[in-house]
Order: sequence, then structure tokens, then C-alpha cells
Amino acid sequence: MDTKELLKKVRKIEIKTRRLSNHIFGGEYHSTFKGRGMTFSEVRQYQFGDDVRAIDWNVTARYNEPYIKVFEEERELTMMLMVDVSGSENFGTTNQFKKDIITEISATLAFSALQNNDKVGLILFSDEVELFIPPKKGKSHALRIIRELLEFTPKSTKTNLSEALKYLTNVMKKKAIVFVLSDFITDDYLQTLRITGKKHDVTGIRIFDEREETIPNIGMVQMQDAETGAIKLINTQSKKVRLAYGKYYQDKVTYFKETFTKSGCGTLSCRVDESYVKKLLGYFKRRG
Repeated sequence: MDTKELLKKVRKIEIKTRRLSNHIFGGEYHSTFKGRGMTFSEVRQYQFGDDVRAIDWNVTARYNEPYIKVFEEERELTMMLMVDVSGSENFGTTNQFKKDIITEISATLAFSALQNNDKVGLILFSDEVELFIPPKKGKSHALRIIRELLEFTPKSTKTNLSEALKYLTNVMKKKAIVFVLSDFITDDYLQTLRITGKKHDVTGIRIFDEREETIPNIGMVQMQDAETGAIKLINTQSKKVRLAYGKYYQDKVTYFKETFTKSGCGTLSCRVDESYVKKLLGYFKRRG
């Protein structure tokens, strides 16, 4: 993709997703994620009706009269986008690939954070962390994230969510709002997600295509695994083969939902031909 074409695509996504974040998601995002909690602001003299648990005993002893700690909501947030760039994201049977929807959702979330004056960062992962952009504020930073989502070429086609979660835990010392965007056709990330979920506010956004759910009966077909590159001849006329694939896929979906729920994390699933706008709004309202 040449520079002119890239800038054109970035601008197109910016116009679409920024309008959504400004007019639809801004308020919902603000009310859903209210900050990390209360942070110390100052001390003042105790007044009748104040909570005695807020008394600062050190200052009280120094001045021989009661003083209390005053706290205020810590409004500034940090959002981390964790985006799966493995080979299976380059799939789609309708108008868009999974990775196109992932890019649009990521951009919408990034501009929602920008509107709220929050920081936003990015982790692109396959079976390793391919790229880390530390959280920052500003429009130019958000546009850089969109450019990377559009243009980045990963080294690997495989997936290892567990490694990406470990990396997040190591680099993000303070609590962050984390959105993991993937098709989640993977497993074995329960333990790392539990650790991550205790520290951060995590939501898994599963993007999928309806053609992934079942194999149609179309005879002998040569198929290639998008992540391993392995090519196999599959007899789709076999009911046993079709049922086995359907079970394999549903097991991955069930693992995703149950693992995130057990870890205290949120989940959202969106098919590529569905409106992610409605899905995100519904999720924010349920959480708010």
C-alpha cells in the first residue's frame, strides 16, 4: 500500500469512526468507565458530619485538632487495545474481512478515549507481541494507531493470546481499560487472563464470520489453515467431518465466553455483517 492510498484509508476510517465516537459513544464510554477510583487531593479541618474513617491521624496529632483527607475521583483513564494480527483475521465471506471490522472498532474506541482526554495504547500480537505503542493522548497518536492497524505486516501467522496477556501485565503497571480484539480461535489462556483480569478492566471482543461456524456440504475441498499454512483435502460430504468441525468451533466459542466470565472480564461477540455500533452501545449500556 503506497503512502497516498494509506492516508486515504486512514482519513476514511477517521471520518467514520470519529463521528461515531463523538455523537454516540462519547457519553456511553464516559459513564461506563468512570476512572480508577479515588485519589488523595488535600487535607482540611474536620467538620460535623464528616466520615471519621477519613481522619488523617498524623496531621491531627501535629495540630491537636482533627483533620480529614479529601479525595477526588481519578478521572483520567488509560485504554489499551490488544489486537490479534494472526492469519485467521484475514478471512471474510461478505463485504469485509475480520481485520477490517477490528480496525474500525479499534479506531472508534481510540477516538472515544481521545474525546474523554484519556490515553490510548496498542499491542499487536500473533504468537508473539509484534508491536507495542505506549499509551499517549492526542489526535496524531490516534491516527498513528489507525495507520499501524491498516499497514502492519506481522512476522507470524499463529496465535498465542497468553503470551500477549503476560506482556500486557509486565508493561502496564497501573490499572487500564483493556479491549482484546480477536476471533479467539485459540485456547489455553485461562490462567493468564485471570491474573490480567484482577489488575485491569478487560473486555474480549470476538469478531467472526458466519462461514466459520459450519462447513457446507460441497464435496471434496482443498483447505488451507490460515495460521499454520497446512493444506488438507477435506471431504465435506461426510457428516462426521462436518459435525467434528462444528464441535471444534463451538468449543472455542464456549471456552472464550466461560474463560472471560470466570476471570471477571466482559465479552462481546460481533459477526462481520452485523452492526458493531449496536453491539458496542448495548455492551456499554449494560455495563454503565
